[in-house]
Amino acid sequence: MMVYFRFRFLFIRKNPDIALLLSFLFCFGIEFSQLYQEDWANQIRGTMLGALILDKGFLIVDLIRYTIGIVIVTVFDKVTLRFLNHLNI
Repeated sequence: MMVYFRFRFLFIRKNPDIALLLSFLFCFGIEFSQLYQEDWANQIRGTMLGALILDKGFLIVDLIRYTIGIVIVTVFDKVTLRFLNHLNI
């Protein structure tokens, strides 16, 4: 959800579907990058910041979690936008 809202902030005047697509690309890209296990990449993952950003291991369940979170926040965003448009705000 955090990643989605960051993309929404960057592209605030664009269609929310752009943030949806970019969120999926970013989150899935990070998760699939964990399959890459070269020494230099693992050294980065060994640092606290590297572990927070890149994580340490690939899990399919994380892809499901990302999907559920991004879909929920996209629906919330679109419903909120419709509500605000209905109020002419």
